[in-house]
Amino acid sequence: MSETVLLVGGGGREHAIARALAPDCDLYACASNRNPGIAALAEGFETISETDAEDIVAYAESVDATLAIVGPESGLAAGVADALDEAGIYTFGPQAAEARIETDKAFQRQFMRDEEIPGNPDFATFDDMEAACDYIDDYDGDLAVKPAGLTGGKGVKVIGDQVTPEEAKAYLRDSDYERVVLEERLVGEEFTIQAFVADGEFRVSPAVQDHKRAYEGDEGPNTGGMGSYTDVTPSLPFMADGDYEAAVEVIEAVVEALPEYKGILYGQFMLTTEGPKVIEFNARFGDPEAMNTLPVLETPFIDVLTAAREGESLPELDFAEAATVCKYAVPEGYPTDPEAGAEITVEVDEDADALLFYASVDDREDGLYTTTSRSFAVVGVADSIAAAEELAEDALADAGEGFHIRHDIGTAALVQRRIDHMAELRGE
Repeated sequence: MSETVLLVGGGGREHAIARALAPDCDLYACASNRNPGIAALAEGFETISETDAEDIVAYAESVDATLAIVGPESGLAAGVADALDEAGIYTFGPQAAEARIETDKAFQRQFMRDEEIPGNPDFATFDDMEAACDYIDDYDGDLAVKPAGLTGGKGVKVIGDQVTPEEAKAYLRDSDYERVVLEERLVGEEFTIQAFVADGEFRVSPAVQDHKRAYEGDEGPNTGGMGSYTDVTPSLPFMADGDYEAAVEVIEAVVEALPEYKGILYGQFMLTTEGPKVIEFNARFGDPEAMNTLPVLETPFIDVLTAAREGESLPELDFAEAATVCKYAVPEGYPTDPEAGAEITVEVDEDADALLFYASVDDREDGLYTTTSRSFAVVGVADSIAAAEELAEDALADAGEGFHIRHDIGTAALVQRRIDHMAELRGE
């Protein structure tokens, strides 16, 4: 019997999910924006807010959905998975209580401390911003300042990297945050591992390195992610033997401590001289990391969802021995002052052997329009990072006007900088 799957969300991450699921099921989708890539793959597409649990359930029931998957964190925080599960539609995504591991950073850190999850940095939580400022003054070292709630990857300020202590205190005093977490600044190289989780089991995907800074050379403000890459092995070039496995052990400890968790558990790590430390956990696929890992997943994704629903052992995941490089095209001015509502034409060389993923665009009757977030991405898949980067760059050669792209992602020079940085930190 063919499964009918409802996909919630309209970004690049969800386009990657749709591409992975569509060949093996009847796919329906809903989101607040009409993503043309998802709409082309789906049997039906409805415009519904990702946080409107009642309307999402009604749409799922109208198409006789047998499974659902919630892409964005906003829907998980709003209890969309809870509502779909309660309606009898198994949803591959954590309910709101388990999704707190992403949606509440203060809970996340306290959970790690209580459950003795390895890789937890020093931290303190504050609901009094003046007390937080005093902590900055008294702390011996640099700190990362994190709002406790969701900020779309753009709310963190790192002392000693992005801001001075005085600027961090001004940021806190000028904010309207109810709670913040102050954490020791972790120094090293970031990477992500995404795990497929259900019934106390998990399966992991290759490590990905995302690039948060807006401009080339890792300059500028933080973004939701300008692009990312993977290697032909599960590890990355700057990682030593055992680093990947140590991060997987952290994920294993979280899964053991959250037996009801289902869906994707995304661990974002900083590789330090002491091994991997946890920057944060997310309760869904990363964006752009989903666009690196799902295209090389050779195991049918639908098999993961059905096994999870039936309480069966999750299938072992086979990934192609290929490298990937993802590069985003974003509106000019992103992330601080992006131009939204501009009509655009996405021009990607379809002969460049790169995959196109639409993200935060809106396909209207009179054309394709930007939103305030990232517009589209291309992913090169090849037998090396260098070859994958070349494919992605070739595809973007005629991307059109009005876009900003970080062309350095995946280049040999930038990857070598990561390798040299870790070697320097290790004293090699």
